[in-house]
Amino acid sequence: MSDVKWQASGLRVHQASDVSRDHLQLEADVVIVGSGAGGAVSAYELAKRGFKVLVLEAGPYVPSKDFTENFTDSLDTLYQDHGSQSNSDGDLLVLQGACVGGSTVVNGCVCFRTPDFILQDWQRDFGLNELTVDELAPYFDEVEKNLAVHDNGEHEIPQHGRLIRAGANRLGWSVKPLKRNIRQCGLTGHCLSGCKTERKQSMLVTYLPWAAAHGAQIYADTRVEKILTREGKACGVEAIITRHDGTVAATLSVSAPRVILAAGAVQTPLLLLKSGLANRSGQVGRNFACHPSLYVPARYPEPVYPWRGAMLGVYVDEFMHPDKGGFVLEDGGAGLVELTMAAEPGTGKPFMDYMANAKYLAGLVTLIHDHNVGSIEWDGERKKINYQLSDIDFPSMQRALKAAARLHLAAGASEVYVPASDQRIIRNEADIDSQVDSLENQPQHLRMVSYHPQGTCRMGADPEHSVVAANGQSHDVPGLYVADASLLPTSIIVNPQITVYALATRIARHMG
Repeated sequence: MSDVKWQASGLRVHQASDVSRDHLQLEADVVIVGSGAGGAVSAYELAKRGFKVLVLEAGPYVPSKDFTENFTDSLDTLYQDHGSQSNSDGDLLVLQGACVGGSTVVNGCVCFRTPDFILQDWQRDFGLNELTVDELAPYFDEVEKNLAVHDNGEHEIPQHGRLIRAGANRLGWSVKPLKRNIRQCGLTGHCLSGCKTERKQSMLVTYLPWAAAHGAQIYADTRVEKILTREGKACGVEAIITRHDGTVAATLSVSAPRVILAAGAVQTPLLLLKSGLANRSGQVGRNFACHPSLYVPARYPEPVYPWRGAMLGVYVDEFMHPDKGGFVLEDGGAGLVELTMAAEPGTGKPFMDYMANAKYLAGLVTLIHDHNVGSIEWDGERKKINYQLSDIDFPSMQRALKAAARLHLAAGASEVYVPASDQRIIRNEADIDSQVDSLENQPQHLRMVSYHPQGTCRMGADPEHSVVAANGQSHDVPGLYVADASLLPTSIIVNPQITVYALATRIARHMG
């Protein structure tokens, strides 16, 4: 995309404050629900081809200049359910962006191509024979170029990343710099609160302005309530425009022969369930996976300052393949608020001592290849995220936790804090097995976080066992497409954003 130059964002967004009528009636060639990875890419690809495109985003428009770099404030303004979205048991926080630009605004910029063995699984198990490495490579190449995806340079690897790299080298484990979509990183460590300097190449400062330059219209504060059909085909949506105090400013109807759902792996299936559409297979809302992650902090003898520098520097891929363990370890920086959400050795004075020594902490994030055991439900009034780490996946989590502990110790840590509901501190190799093997796969026992929900509108060749085809179109409803992480047939073990970018590009270009 040589015709696009990087520049500070200037984005015209229609908001609730602009509304002067009780009802709006709009027409478009394509209406896109959601403005994150899949929605923004689809909007640009279709708008530059001459389609009249409307993008509807349920969250607010928060320009970069208004980002506070305060995680508590950011949870309230930029995240789904003000940062409180969780599974029904309350032990898995499911963090998703809910603003113009979606989760790309608040993620850690990490970019992995879909692993080859995952694509092979999709071909074997779901008949997705066209989604080969060679087929997807040009799409990955293009989005990586557009978003300045690159290996972290040495200056972009923070102190905690260098410690982890040294530990991995001592153990003889494969360790590599992470790839990130960022230009001239400011090294502030505030990725989860949005990038005030606009160096993170989120959809807010890239594909959405590019789509707008080609005529796409973006509506914030606009929550789609229903997908409309006529004679079995998609024909538009109904939505409400909501003020920031929760009151309704207006209703909105859009007539469009193409509807693209890109609201994420929780909201997209909810919308289909509410609309009673595209569920002949019974798979809508099922097969939920989420990369349940543990943040494993450790105390080092010298100051680390985990909130300084790039948030993510390196990763260990020694155990990525399922035959070797089925997990990835990423170094992870954290601010003071994030550290309080991770693990601590008790409450009261032990907790205060832990936080008083926060500058000595470094963290590791575990990502496992979890099975698609969860579901998203709508009971008529509210959503329900049903997910508990399965007994099949629990050993993977334990293996990842053991590896994280060994890595910390090899890097020189004096104490590793197990992110569990009871006090567990690992001080040497002899502690690892006893502390981890005695963990139980029970609700509220492990402190898990997910940034990567996926799988709830599974892609596949067989209409009886999947929701959409390889081109993203519903098996049941012509003109209805899905272009977000909900279409991933399985968990992909790594951060999914670049996979969504590539698939959304392909889907949009195959759309007639």
